[in-house]
Amino acid sequence: MIANYHTHTYRCGHAEGNEREYVKEAVKAGLKVLGFSDHTPYDFFDIGPRNRPMRMKPEELPGYVQSLKNLRAEYRDRLEILIGVEVEYYPKYFPRLKEILKANNIEYVILGQHFLNNEVDGPYCGAPTGDEAVLAQYVSQSAEALHTRMFTYFAHPDLIHFTGSDDIYKRHMRVLASEAKKSGTPLEINLLGLSEKRNYPAERFWEIAAEEGNTVVLGCDAHRPEGLSVPLAEEEAREMAERLGLKLENTVPVRRLKDIGFSVL
Repeated sequence: MIANYHTHTYRCGHAEGNEREYVKEAVKAGLKVLGFSDHTPYDFFDIGPRNRPMRMKPEELPGYVQSLKNLRAEYRDRLEILIGVEVEYYPKYFPRLKEILKANNIEYVILGQHFLNNEVDGPYCGAPTGDEAVLAQYVSQSAEALHTRMFTYFAHPDLIHFTGSDDIYKRHMRVLASEAKKSGTPLEINLLGLSEKRNYPAERFWEIAAEEGNTVVLGCDAHRPEGLSVPLAEEEAREMAERLGLKLENTVPVRRLKDIGFSVL
């Protein structure tokens, strides 16, 4: 790998290591581009703060950005550092999130749809379910996010853990792959999922992505610095991509928010 756009830090509450430790590991691993995309703060303005270890707090965002700006200047001759966040699309709270991202000069975002509805009233997408309605909502809510054309890529698009029939799964997930292609949004094969033997990457989804001609990228989803170098998972992902005929790219165009007419809703 020469680029990774999916990197977390201790600030989200369930990862290890600070920004400098990840940068040092990236240089050691031979990366040319390192995008930080720690879990975004969310302002659940109508219910008060949620202090679960899922994402950084709003007051932590300025320090995160400044730390990365300092490291960018220090490592400018050795590594391209990008400043982003991983975002769930919650319709009720998304307009306020855009204000927060704009105020803090966040450069790019990746989509990681971990919950449905507005999180506070929706299920976790990685929980096993045989309910077709949950699968359908995952697809429709993710597609709505993709239609904003804000996202550099869709992280672990196959996170949804549907235990029902393959026919139902493939019918809905083909819509997701098609919508991603229409929006020009690449899809991520998640190396953390491979390393930890999670329900994703799901080969039945990547068969669809190959048929639809989606652009695909590898993402470390690093939650500790050494997670930026996972050669066994990378080898397994590349083998699957080659076997299925996926359009695997080493880098993807970064959708910089300032360049795509990013404005507050």
